[in-house]
Amino acid sequence: MSATFAGLTLDRPLIMGIVNVTPDSFSDGGDAFGHDAAIARARELINQGADIIDIGGESTRPGADVISDSEEISRVENVVKTLCDEGAVVSIDTRHASVMEAAIDAGAKIVNDVTALEDDPRSLEVVANAGVSLALMHMQGEPQTMQENPHYDDVVVEVRAYLADRLAVCEAAGLNRSEIAIDPGIGFGKTIDHNLSLLNHLDEFATLGCPVLLGVSRKSFIAKLSAGEEPKDRFPGSIASALAGVMRGAQIIRVHDVRETKQAISIWQAIEGA
Repeated sequence: MSATFAGLTLDRPLIMGIVNVTPDSFSDGGDAFGHDAAIARARELINQGADIIDIGGESTRPGADVISDSEEISRVENVVKTLCDEGAVVSIDTRHASVMEAAIDAGAKIVNDVTALEDDPRSLEVVANAGVSLALMHMQGEPQTMQENPHYDDVVVEVRAYLADRLAVCEAAGLNRSEIAIDPGIGFGKTIDHNLSLLNHLDEFATLGCPVLLGVSRKSFIAKLSAGEEPKDRFPGSIASALAGVMRGAQIIRVHDVRETKQAISIWQAIEGA
């Protein structure tokens, strides 16, 4: 029997579609800002084959403005409720416990926290009490300053050790490891070389015994390795990075371009299975 995450089987890579209900996200800020636009975008991604819809109300791009919890809740709560009422599997992308609570009450099945439940002291209790699935991401520093001078002696060893420690903390609070995904945090306090090392050694994270989530879609390292393309023109590099991750054991791929990513993974799998 295949392993599951948030009620979804992991017999193939899951596609997590991104819906940023924000005016200032790095790639698509404003595209889905507002309830109606966010719902329309989410439905589009579901029709394209998204298994999970990841709703975020606060931008975590480098230099992003900080907003209040109440503002974040006002952006996401009704969006989450509408989608969950329609049967979608929804993840809430937040680092704030009060936003987690509002989204879980609205039906969210997954909490996706870029700070691995460290930013808000109530977050661990909220997730443990709710019994929802969880995604823990590594980030060095804060969103406002994380790219100023990231440093590691060995990025793979240090990020893996950090995530292993956070897994242990969550298990001690009563969470089930099989319902916790880990994300090395590509682009969050990392240089190009750090990102490449993590992608090249992603299989080492799979040994922690839980699903590996990978978010590489439209990120700046792609442009820096290529010709300086704008975020929406980084699709080929996003696909290449996602496939590299799947080859190394990533089981959840967080993307903006669902249809194209799903097609690429499906064809790669068909070829590999031939």
